[in-house]
Amino acid sequence: MTTEIWHNPRCSKSRTAKAFLDEAGIAYTERRYLEDPPSAAELRDMLTRLGLQPWDITRTGEDEAKELGLSGWARTDTERERWIEALAAHPRLIQRPIVATADGRAVVARDDEALRSLR
Repeated sequence: MTTEIWHNPRCSKSRTAKAFLDEAGIAYTERRYLEDPPSAAELRDMLTRLGLQPWDITRTGEDEAKELGLSGWARTDTERERWIEALAAHPRLIQRPIVATADGRAVVARDDEALRSLR
C-alpha cells in the first residue's frame, strides 16, 4: 500500500496538498478522482480510514447536490448507503483533496493542520 491523493488539478487546495507531499518527500500515487471515480466500496473503505460519514465529505454547495436535493437527506445510519451511492455516482461531490497514507491513516487535506498530520 502506498500513499494516495484523490486529486483535482483544478482545485487550489488539491494543488497545495500535492505540493506539500512533494516538498515533504512523501511518495504517492495521484488519483484524479473525477476521471477515475471511486466505487462505493472504495468510498466505504476511505470513510472508515477517515473516521467520517459520507455527508462529512460531501460538497453540498455544488449544483449536483442541489439537483439531488442532498440538503433534505437524513444524516443517519439508515441513509448512509444512499449518500455513498450518490458520491460514487457524482464524484464532483467528494470533498478534496483526500490523502490516504501507506500506514492506513487518511485526512481531508484542506488545511495546514491536516497536511502536517501526514508527516
